[in-house]
Amino acid sequence: MSNFVTALGFAAAALTSLSYLPQARKAFPRGATKDLSLWMLLALVSGLGLWVIYGIAIGNSVIVLANAVGVALVGFVLGCKCRDRWSA
Repeated sequence: MSNFVTALGFAAAALTSLSYLPQARKAFPRGATKDLSLWMLLALVSGLGLWVIYGIAIGNSVIVLANAVGVALVGFVLGCKCRDRWSA
């Protein structure tokens, strides 16, 4: 049963983490992030980062992996937002 629960966790993590991928693709072209909130992106990347730290602290690889992917993708979108905001 434990393997099933772990697999379930990885499946949920993959779906949740990869849900940021379409937004990252849309944010890549210059000027494409004007409708995104800088504060929301900062809060989200901070929260995901805290989840990574929590997952490390309790030794849960599902939490770490899922949120590390989220940090990377949301961090990319945040970088695009900063690029667009300060290069205009």
